Amino acid sequence: MIVGIDLGTTNSLIGFFQDGQPQLVRNVHGDFSTPSVVSLDDEGRTLVGLTARERASTHPGRTAQGFKRWMGTDRTLRLGTRDFRPEELSALVLQSLKADAEALLGEPVTEAVITVPAYFNEAQRRATRTAGELAGLTVERLLNEPTAAGLAYGLQERSEHSSFLIFDLGGGTFDVSVLEYFEGVVEVRASAGDTRLGGEDFVQSLGRLFVERCDGLAPAEREALLQGGAWWRAAEQAKRDLSDADRAAMALVHQGRRIECTITRADFEAASAELLQRLRRPIERALYDAKIDVASLDEVVLVGGATRMPMIRQLTTRLFQRLPLRTIDPDLAIAQGAAVQAGLKARDAALAEVVLTDVMPYSLGIVASQQVGDALVADRFSPIIERNTPVPVSRIGVYSTVVDNQKSIRIDIRQGESPLGSENLALGVLDVEMPPRRAGEATLEVRFTYDANGLLDVDARETTSGRITNTLIHNTSTQMDAAAIASALERLALLKRHPRDEEENRYLLERAKRLYEDRLGEERTALQAWMAQFEAALNTQDARTVRTARQEFRQALDSIDSGFRF
Repeated sequence: MIVGIDLGTTNSLIGFFQDGQPQLVRNVHGDFSTPSVVSLDDEGRTLVGLTARERASTHPGRTAQGFKRWMGTDRTLRLGTRDFRPEELSALVLQSLKADAEALLGEPVTEAVITVPAYFNEAQRRATRTAGELAGLTVERLLNEPTAAGLAYGLQERSEHSSFLIFDLGGGTFDVSVLEYFEGVVEVRASAGDTRLGGEDFVQSLGRLFVERCDGLAPAEREALLQGGAWWRAAEQAKRDLSDADRAAMALVHQGRRIECTITRADFEAASAELLQRLRRPIERALYDAKIDVASLDEVVLVGGATRMPMIRQLTTRLFQRLPLRTIDPDLAIAQGAAVQAGLKARDAALAEVVLTDVMPYSLGIVASQQVGDALVADRFSPIIERNTPVPVSRIGVYSTVVDNQKSIRIDIRQGESPLGSENLALGVLDVEMPPRRAGEATLEVRFTYDANGLLDVDARETTSGRITNTLIHNTSTQMDAAAIASALERLALLKRHPRDEEENRYLLERAKRLYEDRLGEERTALQAWMAQFEAALNTQDARTVRTARQEFRQALDSIDSGFRF
């Protein structure tokens, strides 16, 4: 069985294609969305999803979230006394999704289509593949999130030529892609985005606004409160409330006293003005690269949970002069599209053959020197394949020596958009021997060939002899090599996993602990009593007693919890 996975910054989902429809899998809590959060308990067992998220405020030093933003880097995150790479944490989320799918399907899940932001660079894409491998999955394809959204909306089923723009604002990333459909082909014309902009940034702006509005706090206390992160849950809930109301109350307990204030929708929009402005540039770039104007678009599609915010719908309506299409739950669209692509991979009979073409999200080129008048300026970026070129693609650049009798040329392969070569992402190097000639007389043809699987083949042909030097870029400075992957697999195998069938019990206890931290007075007393009763029921190890107690405990927590659930 091939599954489709939306590996998100804030939440992740898994689905498959069956009976002519994409089917999403519910986790043990009955939700489609599993929070992309990992925590280690005091016994060293891993907790993933809703249970881990409950520990984010009570055990911040043992809990990690938002790690998708660090994919493709060498950054590590510490949980307790252990360090984890973003790939390893993502693998734990993938393993949890995989277990949910296997529990439903009753068969092993070994192959997957995983979605990535269209604007992920090569290092981030390879890190995602590595996470899949660590989770025990063969990644059949990395599918760009906007393309997945197009598949979910069935835009490939249109009977005539059409173009549409996908506006994808998730928890941690923003993508905009212009897609075109014609004669069974879904072609990505252009993609742009920001991998450091998403719903979490709007939550941050709301959290800062809340802390600024709190009365009676010294500047040092405000900074400590903001850095501590206890405001996050109140800010996330307020963001959701402001999607349906003009004002929202925010409150939390800080150093034994309750702090609260009311935030209006206008306040929130004013605090988010800079973020809204950042959304405009990728839209303009994608339209410019696609050589299409707003009036020529047939549809504008909103996906990603953050598009629920009224300010986002107002922005897109104003920019595109039309009401955007949002008939599928924006939280589920990417996962549904991934499930459709999984069905296409499995050649499901219910799906007509669709050809998906993609584009380079960033330019590929080399570091070179440039003659400016009488001066030779080094560290210039020379693109060979420009961004938003359809793939697969092959392009040639011609270069020459810069000093007399130069014996070799080092090809420094980079990906990015900076005019300075050193500021772009390093992918690899290739050293080529050159015949001794006067400067500029010995030339080199450099061919880049890039395929849909993200493999870059580099051929360097010395034109005098015709000798070719070749390299296949399959490594980056931040990618885990085979030894590192083997070591990570061993570490993950040794981690103690919390039993899946006990997940709901553990979640309710962690939720109660979080509520105890948030509340004061009589509510705290009640929480202590409810926890004791539930733990006593668990100790009986009687399935019927535990089931009854669990239902009563959940209802009791619901009665005082104004928090949210996915």
